[in-house]
Amino acid sequence: MKPAKTIQNLPPYLFARIEKLIAEAKEQGKDIISLGIGDPDRPTPPHIINTLIEQAQNPVNHQYPSSVGMLEYRRAVADWYQSRFGVNLDPKTEVVSLIGSKEGIAHISFCYLNPGDLSLVPDPGYPVYSIGALLANANSYPMPLSPENGFLPDLKAIPEAVAKEAKIMFLNYPNNPTGATADLNFFQEVVEFARRYDILVCHDAAYSEVYFDGQAPVSFLQAEGAKEVGIEFHSVSKTYNMTGWRVGWAAGNAEAIDVLGRFKSNVDSGVFQAIQYAGITALTGPQDCVEEMRQVYQERRDVVINGLRKMGWQIEPPKATIYVWAPVPKGYTSSSFAELVLSKAGVVITPGLGYGERSDGYFRIALTQEVDRIQEAMDRMQAALGTLEF
Repeated sequence: MKPAKTIQNLPPYLFARIEKLIAEAKEQGKDIISLGIGDPDRPTPPHIINTLIEQAQNPVNHQYPSSVGMLEYRRAVADWYQSRFGVNLDPKTEVVSLIGSKEGIAHISFCYLNPGDLSLVPDPGYPVYSIGALLANANSYPMPLSPENGFLPDLKAIPEAVAKEAKIMFLNYPNNPTGATADLNFFQEVVEFARRYDILVCHDAAYSEVYFDGQAPVSFLQAEGAKEVGIEFHSVSKTYNMTGWRVGWAAGNAEAIDVLGRFKSNVDSGVFQAIQYAGITALTGPQDCVEEMRQVYQERRDVVINGLRKMGWQIEPPKATIYVWAPVPKGYTSSSFAELVLSKAGVVITPGLGYGERSDGYFRIALTQEVDRIQEAMDRMQAALGTLEF
């Protein structure tokens, strides 16, 4: 029994080699500090958990939910957008619930790409953008993100023939893995580009609430005309430490939201209603827990940046996200450097190779350990590696 060619063509899991080395190190009794996975280490706030417990005990919530999401949940999303960004959304037609934003990001390619069609994806970028196109038997064209351009794609550098062929453009700000942010001027350029070439913009805003130094990021939907050409994906995962709960949304262009909702009605049965109620509580309840996590991540970020600078990196702190993106030292690939750090210091970092063709010269550190463990990781790296050349 042979799997389909699309499955055979899937790239190897990013962490496969690293996971094997981690397992071997643990078998040898080594203490491993993982700065690899972008999964918040603190628990979900209690008031959100309490809502889940209460609603899970209501038999009404034990039946099939609506595939597009409860109207109360979609209204909470719309109200949050109005409060946070000043964006008006019709909860009935411009918001659809998702089983986490990753699900919608993967499925939107099935909604708009025919076999052989083209999507524009950032490089480096979250692998699911191109994986969705691959599974839909479509193709991806990488948009390079360079530090010289603030890790923003240069829209003028996209060849005319490619732009005319493209059906979807994926963007992600604040950006995983680089930590870069975008302003409204950039998003306005994106809107005009999408209008010119009839492209659906799919903006992944999962990290909009994890920002530093008081510099709150903007939403793509704030750009004039954004709802005419695009949608924005978001979730409660990173904002409220709810990655395992799997509840998110897409919002924006009514036609695209309807198409994605129709697709979902044929492939899943929606989000458990008790979890949707918990999502409502997260979005409408007290937000001091969000500010607290921002301060936690900022302290962790500063420890990483200071530690890397002591070892020779000339690096600016990211403005947002739970990641630090840094170049590998001279003489290494991202994979060989990640293996060196693991073997010599017992610290797991993510090799950049899995984020695109332009990423092999970088690695990613996730700020998902308590600050004392992150400091220990930096101390171990400095003791094992000393001062490095770049």
